Amino acid sequence: MLVHSRLGSWNHPRRHVPIPCRAAAPIVPEPSAEGLNVLGTPLASCSCKPLTGWFRDGSCRTDPADLGRHTVCCVISESFLAYTKAQGNDLSTPAPAYGFPGLRPGDGWCVCARRWLEAYEDGMAPPVRLESCEISTLEVIPLDVLQQNAAV
Repeated sequence: MLVHSRLGSWNHPRRHVPIPCRAAAPIVPEPSAEGLNVLGTPLASCSCKPLTGWFRDGSCRTDPADLGRHTVCCVISESFLAYTKAQGNDLSTPAPAYGFPGLRPGDGWCVCARRWLEAYEDGMAPPVRLESCEISTLEVIPLDVLQQNAAV
């Protein structure tokens, strides 16, 4: 059985065919709310290097199997890497068995909405790319909070 961790998963079932990753290109899997970002416009790619997203297609889109709701596209910071490691989710150490290179400051990464909110409440949240945060993020994090933390 595949196991899903509280903060992320490298061993999850892929229920959709991944969309080819195209840097800076909008990712619109189908004409539905899931293809929109928090601003109500088409969802943009978050990162292709490293390849991120629940579906490992560069997009922060989600589905019901994504219990962590990996919908917040962040620009990873050193302080967030240390924070999430202290919470039990080491994102900086490579895990070659899962094709995970480890993250470095400046990388784009789809983070769990609740973990990002927790980091925000603790003063440790990394900046977000609004155009790449999937619209369902707004069920967890208010838009004004995301806008206050938008990447420049």
